[in-house]
Amino acid sequence: MNTPLSCTAAALAAACIALPSITLAQAWPAKPVRVVIPWPAGGSNDIVGRVVMQELSRTLSQQFVIDNRAGASGVVGADLVAKAPADGYTLMVHSTTHVGNAHLYGKKLTYDTMKDFTGVGMLSSQPGVLTVHPALPVKTLKDFIALAKAKPRQINYSSSGNGSAPHLQMALLISMAGIDITHVPYKGGAPQVAALLGGETQASFATLGTVISQIQAGKLRPLGVGSSSRAKALPGVPTISEAGLPGYDMNPWIGVFAPAGTPRAIIDRLNTEMNQALSIPEVMSTLAKQALDPAPTTVDEFNRILRVDFEKYGKLIALTGAKIE
Repeated sequence: MNTPLSCTAAALAAACIALPSITLAQAWPAKPVRVVIPWPAGGSNDIVGRVVMQELSRTLSQQFVIDNRAGASGVVGADLVAKAPADGYTLMVHSTTHVGNAHLYGKKLTYDTMKDFTGVGMLSSQPGVLTVHPALPVKTLKDFIALAKAKPRQINYSSSGNGSAPHLQMALLISMAGIDITHVPYKGGAPQVAALLGGETQASFATLGTVISQIQAGKLRPLGVGSSSRAKALPGVPTISEAGLPGYDMNPWIGVFAPAGTPRAIIDRLNTEMNQALSIPEVMSTLAKQALDPAPTTVDEFNRILRVDFEKYGKLIALTGAKIE
């Protein structure tokens, strides 16, 4: 049985252990922080990363310097961050592609996606929307599924590449609906949408930000969004689950990572600052213009999502047989 003296000693010991961690978090950042974005400037990852890190620069009185390191669907930048010191001075803004790459590249990767990084927190979700060319005689998801079953392999759908989020979102729909349609991969979101607009393909599961203007102009018809809740930019469009495939949920995201081993005190402080930045009206407005929804999480919530999506993407990539282009 603990005496008051032993309890006091235990409390003091715990406090002494916690003190260095608290001091470390208070002292950080003492110099500029490098933020690697493994995608070109101007894309969703870049826009979200810049607007949030700009707020962190202001609130933490230290520069958060953006370093665009594009290449190999984010692998080039991720490799750099995996090998960086775990001291809180190198971060990465990356998308769901990060977990997909682990299965697409396999042993070719020079880092371990789940062991060499720790998730700091999510910044935004990137809702995908099942969209069809107006010439396709369907008005709803149920119409689309019925037509696909009546005409197997006669509907072509475009994606931004083998193993991309649009490819895997459609692969999940195909699997759940029991339909057979033909995949036509393109190199990027812009040509993916251009093919749909031009009638080269009849359907596509596209990132909402890449098709929102065409949907609003009536050039494309939305049938459902892939997330578990409706997209703020298209509140009148049902989720795929609501529209006829209960349980469908695939919602690509953008988040922040740090090298594994980065002190938890720094990770926690970063997460708090990021979540506060996502509640600022100017930040929310910038995301809304890209049809992106702010998606603050705790550190533990984000790392749980990473584990779930790692397994989900692995199964879908195996199902499709997707390979590196």
